[in-house]
Amino acid sequence: MLDGIDLTVPQGTILALLGPNGAGKTTAVHLLTTYLRPDSGEIRIAGVDAAADPQSVRRAIGVTGQFSALDGYLTGRENLMLMADLHLLPKAAGRRRAEQLLERFELAEAADKAASTYSGGMKRKLDLAMTLVGEPKVIFLDEPTTGLDPRSRRTMWDIIRELVAQGTTILLTTQYLEEADQLAHRVAVLDGGRIVAEGTPAELKARIPGGHIELTFADRAALEAAASALAPTGRDEDALTLQLAADGSVSTLRTLLRQLDDASVQVEALTVHTPDLDDVFFALTGRKGA
Repeated sequence: MLDGIDLTVPQGTILALLGPNGAGKTTAVHLLTTYLRPDSGEIRIAGVDAAADPQSVRRAIGVTGQFSALDGYLTGRENLMLMADLHLLPKAAGRRRAEQLLERFELAEAADKAASTYSGGMKRKLDLAMTLVGEPKVIFLDEPTTGLDPRSRRTMWDIIRELVAQGTTILLTTQYLEEADQLAHRVAVLDGGRIVAEGTPAELKARIPGGHIELTFADRAALEAAASALAPTGRDEDALTLQLAADGSVSTLRTLLRQLDDASVQVEALTVHTPDLDDVFFALTGRKGA
């Protein structure tokens, strides 16, 4: 059940919707895609009232679910032609659209092979290509890279960024918080049916304490000299490291390096640790991961 969520997503941007299991993500997507009707409130997709004109909303959107919707017995080209028929495209226009998408998604060489023979990455690309047959203005991506290897995941990220650069609006649900950090212009965290936080990834991470700088030294003498000159919040005698609470900003680093230089202390390595979206998620929901 959702409790009065309020979201605005500008055209040509990505909103990542995060939340633990049972938070209401699936319900939200079902409402936004007209699969369910809300008890109250208003939903507008691409400027259209979803309650008053659900058919126009369906024509404006595309949905790529967590599990591929392709037909494994059909070839890649046939899957795309089937979607063109469902969108009532004339045969010639449907064929052109299918060929464009096969080229765009680097599937042309496998176009006449059964989709069941495709790799996981190829299936996800074909699934997204099928979503694009109708040239939707808004796309809902539910776990678009689940099960993909790192290379295929980054290829999919590049495709998603390209879509957004062309003006497509995307609502993304993902269990990979790094994916939300990489792709989303804004992130909304849903918990218990309510939006508990919303902002850019940087804004959300800035709300969470825990950023620090770790300094590593070549010997114990340098460690002791640095500890005397600074105000470390932690130290590891065996690893010869000091930790200092810091936000990792350029001005903070500049001040730190000046202090070390004034104390004539040489540093072997400096590492900046800042909170990530996993820390944000845990702080807001009490659970790790999406």
